[in-house]
Amino acid sequence: MKNKKRKVDVVVVSDVHLGTYGCHAKELLLYLKSIKPATIILNGDFIDIWQFSKTYWPKSHTKVIKHIMGLIGKGVKVYYVTGNHDEILRRFAGFKLGSFSIVNKLLLNLENNEQAWIFHGDVFDVTMQHSKWLAKLGAIGYDLLILLNRGCNFISERILKKGKLSLSKKIKSSVKTALKYVNDFEQTAADIGIHNKYQYVICGHIHQPQNRLIETTKGTIRYLNSGDWIENLTSLEYNKGQWSIYHFEETLLSQEVNKNEEEELDTSKLFDNLLRELEMKTTA
Repeated sequence: MKNKKRKVDVVVVSDVHLGTYGCHAKELLLYLKSIKPATIILNGDFIDIWQFSKTYWPKSHTKVIKHIMGLIGKGVKVYYVTGNHDEILRRFAGFKLGSFSIVNKLLLNLENNEQAWIFHGDVFDVTMQHSKWLAKLGAIGYDLLILLNRGCNFISERILKKGKLSLSKKIKSSVKTALKYVNDFEQTAADIGIHNKYQYVICGHIHQPQNRLIETTKGTIRYLNSGDWIENLTSLEYNKGQWSIYHFEETLLSQEVNKNEEEELDTSKLFDNLLRELEMKTTA
């Protein structure tokens, strides 16, 4: 018996970092197969081109891309918002193929004439602007930390019979400069959104899922962050005029994926067309 998929008006996923050791592609695929979205927004760092390596690209990462391509083939709107780890795609901003678009930022019209301003968020990162080499070095260190974290969790769960722990979260929560960076990031995004009279501002980049109302002397705005699929395994979902944070359900891992659940789609032709169109835009 097929599992009934949840209908979702808008899904925002960011910081998947396909191509890195820390990416939870299998979990993301299970999540995507459990929903029926009308619009998907990949809000930056979906593919980690910074750390891309031909020696590490698991089948599960390919399956995620194929699934997204399959949704595009079915007419689901998919916006690829560029981030810093996939910044090479920024020169293709404005590219469209069927229901797929590449953008640097997105202004999404919602119910009740409300608007959501969506962008990755790395434009607020001083390190990105002035010391990109340092940011890339930090990304490599973060990936190694995630690998170490997995080893620690194996010992914690299997041997010590304790729960999972997050080394990077503990580091971030204990360093005042990291906390100040997150607070400044959120406040800056909110200030600009309020200035432009948007009702929502949606970011990724800092891997911190958030849904809260920010109030200043100039107005109020709801700040949302979709988190990541490295540690938090979260996304944003919009339904019936409301935004919420989705946290991956561990129960999905224990469910057997029905291979016949979806129609078999020939995504290869769609992928070839996408590459051809991108090449034409580059040479034009």
